[in-house]
Amino acid sequence: MIDIQTIRDEPQALARDLARRGVEAPIARLAELDTQRRARLAEVETLKAERNRVSKSISAMQDRSARATEIERMRSIGERIDALDDEVRQGEAELQELMSWVPNRPAAEVPDGLEETDNIVVRQVGEPAALPFRPLPHWELGPALGILDFERGVKITGSRFYLLRGDGARLQRSLIAWMLDLHARQGYLECYPPFVVREQVMFGAGQLPKFRDNLYRDIEDDLWLVPTAEVPLTGMHADEILEESDLPRRYTAYTPCFRREKMSAGRDVRGIKRGHQFDKVEMYAYCQPDDSPAELERMLADAEATCRELGLTYRVKALCAGDLGFSAQQSFDVEVWAPGANEWLEVSSVSNCGDFQARRSNIRYRPGGGKPRFVHTLNGSGLGLPRTLIAVLENYQQGDGRVIVPDALRPWMGGVEIIHGQEARRS
Repeated sequence: MIDIQTIRDEPQALARDLARRGVEAPIARLAELDTQRRARLAEVETLKAERNRVSKSISAMQDRSARATEIERMRSIGERIDALDDEVRQGEAELQELMSWVPNRPAAEVPDGLEETDNIVVRQVGEPAALPFRPLPHWELGPALGILDFERGVKITGSRFYLLRGDGARLQRSLIAWMLDLHARQGYLECYPPFVVREQVMFGAGQLPKFRDNLYRDIEDDLWLVPTAEVPLTGMHADEILEESDLPRRYTAYTPCFRREKMSAGRDVRGIKRGHQFDKVEMYAYCQPDDSPAELERMLADAEATCRELGLTYRVKALCAGDLGFSAQQSFDVEVWAPGANEWLEVSSVSNCGDFQARRSNIRYRPGGGKPRFVHTLNGSGLGLPRTLIAVLENYQQGDGRVIVPDALRPWMGGVEIIHGQEARRS
């Protein structure tokens, strides 16, 4: 959440920054509500002080008429206080509602632009492989091997769901386990969080209210299925004051992710690239404000290392202001090349959220034993599935339809080095 002090001190600069995102925020209305709230609070405090002062003197008054007059005046003051309290509550409710829709302020380093096409390629590592045969896209390769079943996924659940079988399921599980172990070696503490969270946790991570229509919810228990492990990893330290010596705190976690995607038919959604359920390994960090730029670089390097160890060609993009996520002030995407689909696939988005989520979740630290300050939070996919699975299948496919298992994953594959497609004959 944006600091209300920013709206008081630099409303025009804030409006300009948000306009870079293509957002016309109600800055004037927010400033007006804040001014009204503070004026009413000041009046309430003045009236309460007056009531307390007079109430102490009423009992000592000898003149009954004067005493009755003061009692009546205090009754009127009490009614005014009650009315002001109601006005303050209503004003605060409107202020908080409007504030909850205002996205994070983009950092000065973020490039201008409103569309995905305005993102800037920072670097590319490797070149797309020139395979000596026509590479199959995963939506042909997987079914041919018998490891990817679209029809049964749809039969079980519906459109945009699929079933992984045999070595396909094992490859997915191996990727998750390998990435968690890799991030542990990189200095992240592994967590296994709940896959459902309370509404306040969704709000704290910046998912609510903006993305309400894209989230899955259990109405009876008022719990929400996580769209990413970023959400529970944000909520785990909500309403806490962390010790300065404990920062930075780095976590990694696997969760399935559930998002009610609005998708139409077409090339962009062919195969398993986009769905309502997918797996992801997340990296997350809490740090002191001055350290977050360096922490962002570190997390991006860790995501890149994951791609390199899998032997995948990848590139890094700096996101323009208009393509930033709601909670992010600066982001980089990591994309890997998929030769069968003939496109770059985003497998990680690494973001510095500044104190935006910490302010919504009330996560602070105490610098030098002094007044608590909000921490900065950062998150990044490390990596997201199924796109990493797609890249592995398409890059390691052979001309005869087999898929070589990358060296990094073989210890997690139980000795399987080549996916031959035996499952196809058992279906």
